[in-house]
Amino acid sequence: MSPTRIIAVRHGETDWNVATRLQGHKDIGLNARGRWQAEQVAQALRDEPIAAVYSSDLSRAHDTAQAIAAHNRHLPHPTVALHTGLRERGFGMFEGYTYAEIEANWPEASLRWRHREPHFAPPGGESPTALCTRVRTALDALAMPHGGELIVLVAHGGVLDMLYRLATQQSVSAPRAWELGNTAINRLLWTPESFTLVGWGDVQHLEQAALDESSV
Repeated sequence: MSPTRIIAVRHGETDWNVATRLQGHKDIGLNARGRWQAEQVAQALRDEPIAAVYSSDLSRAHDTAQAIAAHNRHLPHPTVALHTGLRERGFGMFEGYTYAEIEANWPEASLRWRHREPHFAPPGGESPTALCTRVRTALDALAMPHGGELIVLVAHGGVLDMLYRLATQQSVSAPRAWELGNTAINRLLWTPESFTLVGWGDVQHLEQAALDESSV
C-alpha cells in the first residue's frame, strides 16, 4: 500500500504547561497563548491536502484540532475524530503537581520517573512501556485506512515523544534530545512495515506570526 503521511501536532499551551504542572489525563484547557498557537498552526496547515484530523479526547488537544479542521481548505468534512489512544500519559498520583513538588513529596519515585525506567509507573499511572504500546496501537489503527493520504494527529507531549522514538527506533529509556514544542509541526511516514521521520519541530509559523505582530 502507499504510505500514509502524518502531521503530528502537540496541543497549544496551557497554564499548567507554564507552571510545569503535570496534566496527564486531567482535562486542562488552552490558555490565551495556546489559543493563539492553535490559530497559527491552523493557518500554516490550511492548504495541506488533509484527509482526516484525529485528536485526543482531552480539550487542550481537541480545541487545537478543531482549529486545524475548521481552517483547512481540502478536508472533506471539517470535523475531528476523537481517539483515546492519543491521550497524554497517565501520571496517576503525580497529576496536578509541579516537577519540584513531585521531587519534594516523592523523591524516590521522582528519581525513577526522571530516569525513564521502562516499567515504572506512578501509582495509578502508566509506564513508558505501556504508553509506547498504546501509542503504537493507535498509530497503526489510524494510519492503516489512509494509504496515500495525509492525516493530522493532535496529541500531547508524551505521545509525540513516543512517536519520535518509534520513528527513530530509540528505546523508551533513551535520553530525550528533541523538542516537543506546543503546536510545532512534525512530519512522519507510515507503512505497515515501517515508520519513519520526515521533519520535526517546525515552528516557523509561530515565529513569523510573532514577528508580524511585533511590527504592527
